[in-house]
Amino acid sequence: MSESEGQLQDYSVDQAAGAIVLVLGAIAGLLQVIWMSKCHCKVNLCYIFRCERRPPTEEEMKTLKAKVNQAKDKKELKKQQSKEKKGPEGLKPTTSTTSTTEPAPEPEPEIDNLV
Repeated sequence: MSESEGQLQDYSVDQAAGAIVLVLGAIAGLLQVIWMSKCHCKVNLCYIFRCERRPPTEEEMKTLKAKVNQAKDKKELKKQQSKEKKGPEGLKPTTSTTSTTEPAPEPEPEIDNLV
């Protein structure tokens, strides 16, 4: 067995930092999935930080559903009001940007007519 087997290559600081960031990001993503789940879970970080998550109770779920329904109703009301403002076809009325008082520009003479 030679000495080069089992040894890591020389990596730069930015490559090592990138590897550390990727590993920490993967761990954080896994913890986020666990934390956002509806199950009962406890997080214990080296006995320094302890946290417990419990799913919402029946009463909390009712109030949350009521808030969601209110938000949906407000959103639908805003959509209806914006449709009424746009007009019957759903298009905003446009105004003409050209003025009728300016004369049309004269066409440039052709090169053959100059001689």
